[in-house]
Amino acid sequence: MTEQEQALKVLRDQIDSIDKQIHVLLNQRAMCAQNVAEVKEQYQGEEVAVFYRPEREAQVLKRVMERNEGPLADKEVARLFREIMSVCLALEKPMRISFLGPEGTFTQQAALKHFGLSAESAPMATLDQVFREVEAGAAHYGVVPIENSSEGMATHTLDLFKRFSLRICGELELKIHHHLLAQENTDSELINRIYAHQESFAQCRSWLDTNYPQAERITVSSNAEGARLAAQEVGTAAIAGDMAVELYGLQILERNIEDQSDNTTRFLIIGDQDVGPSGDDKTSILMSAHDTPGVLYTLLEPFHRHAISLTRIETRPARQGGWSYMFYIDFEGHVEEEKVQSVLSELESSSVELKLLGSYPKAVL
Repeated sequence: MTEQEQALKVLRDQIDSIDKQIHVLLNQRAMCAQNVAEVKEQYQGEEVAVFYRPEREAQVLKRVMERNEGPLADKEVARLFREIMSVCLALEKPMRISFLGPEGTFTQQAALKHFGLSAESAPMATLDQVFREVEAGAAHYGVVPIENSSEGMATHTLDLFKRFSLRICGELELKIHHHLLAQENTDSELINRIYAHQESFAQCRSWLDTNYPQAERITVSSNAEGARLAAQEVGTAAIAGDMAVELYGLQILERNIEDQSDNTTRFLIIGDQDVGPSGDDKTSILMSAHDTPGVLYTLLEPFHRHAISLTRIETRPARQGGWSYMFYIDFEGHVEEEKVQSVLSELESSSVELKLLGSYPKAVL
């Protein structure tokens, strides 16, 4: 055995010993998770026991990142713990998560990022069905897009919050990288048709104008659907993400064709539970008010007076006649905080309607 082989053997033996310790600790953690489930079922009842606690999960992940000393990056360590928690939660109560399908969409990628690989993914044909599935109790939670850094708000999602009685339980952000995909051995110069969701076409408009100005652009319900079609048609390409490559057996003709390199989509987790404070939270509300002079100042002034920072405000027609408008507002803080309660009380007295969508932890990953 050479000196190099001897040195490597010492290190590999250390790795084997560490792996054994990690394995023991993982099983101990899993047994603790099972005990947590038993206690919840004993005191809360099996049917109503709450197994997934978004605020608790956010606190754990933040502590993981705060105590990390490297060489692994903070977020990489947090992702490892995300999967550990996902596996352990599945021992307590397997989670069924609905999302806008079919399989291979960015929304599914967001669902896996937030809930981990041990959660069951349930693709839905429309956003309406995602909301219905959660409201009916057929899915524990749903994942829906709310805004994109280059294209703005997902207005259909806003409209659905008005129709359904669900809570926002969490949020996450996902970097969106679009690839041009086609069948194996496709000549990129022979592409004459491209499938994509309308939002993806918008996010890749300049690149497409430069590289495929003559190609027909066909809008489909999702990028995954476009990838499925491209896998069946010669001379056709689709815009989609990494998940679609393996799922539909496609090759990547061009990577990262989005016009903005920092293209990011924010997603919301919807459910039927109220979420406790994590220490770093957001609150979202819907308000409707008549179009009268100074109405926006009247609605926003209490936030300034109580020193509450707004993170997002969006205006939509309320669709109830009389030139009424609906305001979607995100702001920092939790509904259990006194100053937030004061603001909400003032808004209820000045707006036509106020709907609390939920307080939830800010995105950690």
